[in-house]
Amino acid sequence: MINIILLGLVSFLTDVSSEMIMPILPLFIKQLGGTGIAVGLITGVASAVASLLKVFSGYFSDIYGKRRRMVFAGYAMSALAKLFFPLSTSWQHILLLKPLERVGKGVRDAPRDAMVSFFAKKKTRGRGFGILRTMDTSGAILGSLLALLFFGYLGFSFKMIFFIAALFAFLALIPIFFVKEPKVKPRRFALKVGFSQLSNPLRWLIFAAAVFALGNFSYMFFILRAQEAFNTARSAFVIPILLYVLYNIFYAGFAIPVGIVSDRIGRKKILLCGYALFTITCLGFAYFQSLGYLIVLFALYGLTYALVDATQRAYVSDLAPKNIRGTALGTFHTAIGFSALFAGLVAGYLWDMSAAYTFWFGAVMAFIAVVLLGFVKSK
Repeated sequence: MINIILLGLVSFLTDVSSEMIMPILPLFIKQLGGTGIAVGLITGVASAVASLLKVFSGYFSDIYGKRRRMVFAGYAMSALAKLFFPLSTSWQHILLLKPLERVGKGVRDAPRDAMVSFFAKKKTRGRGFGILRTMDTSGAILGSLLALLFFGYLGFSFKMIFFIAALFAFLALIPIFFVKEPKVKPRRFALKVGFSQLSNPLRWLIFAAAVFALGNFSYMFFILRAQEAFNTARSAFVIPILLYVLYNIFYAGFAIPVGIVSDRIGRKKILLCGYALFTITCLGFAYFQSLGYLIVLFALYGLTYALVDATQRAYVSDLAPKNIRGTALGTFHTAIGFSALFAGLVAGYLWDMSAAYTFWFGAVMAFIAVVLLGFVKSK
């Protein structure tokens, strides 16, 4: 597990960096003149760019066999891109820079997840991915609290916070040098990337996950929803950030236990619970905005991610043959990423009409994903 922990440390430091930026990014976009559709467009395009690369990065990591180098290159590219965030003077600049930063994510995610699947045996794979997600989300908690401290209490400028975030991103590169390179026999190059190489159960799983991702729009809309409930500028910033921290606490706290349970009772049951819970959570955000309800809803939102995120990756790894696992994980990431593009656009469009419409859309897509998951038939 030491290699998974090292990769988790990389994710921890990277998420400290990213989550220092993310909670204030909707405010920064608004300050630069962006609306709800701008937020949706930026998050959607960024996810799509990253996801387009994931299927190819996963495939070439199978061909090349040197996954660690690709992981390092991906994290390094994201760190470099963050240095340019402070130079933005309009929301269109963020529309350009955010996808560039996500290019690094597109390069690293599939090879990294493939490495985790090699370091963890099938009977403990859920726990392995759970450890990675827990450390990743723990970084998100610290990053969000640092954003609250720097922006909410110390009055640091956006530019200063972005520079500090970039520093953490570069520190994240150090542990990668100590990660062992899995012994993978390089594959013969062939222009076969995507669904053609995957089994029928795996195709249905990716399809269900993509539909769920279509309704699983950016967390920024959950933060904006919370901001609507408060009148003063200070409370409209501080309380939503604290609620976002609560979301990450539940996410991090339940990721490993959920992974262990999925090893014992099966991934499909856990995913069904996660998709169903997201349906309920979205309906709650559509109708309730008092602080008490928001505390419960953000906790449920975190639990949903604990149930879904690592479990989906472990399930894909279970259903994919060893020699094309990077390709399978890349295809999975690409499918849900393209869904995220449309999710952002649709959510932003609906938001400008009524915030409740956005969450109704999320609830409907999650319910359809529950139905589709029933078609995943595997031993």
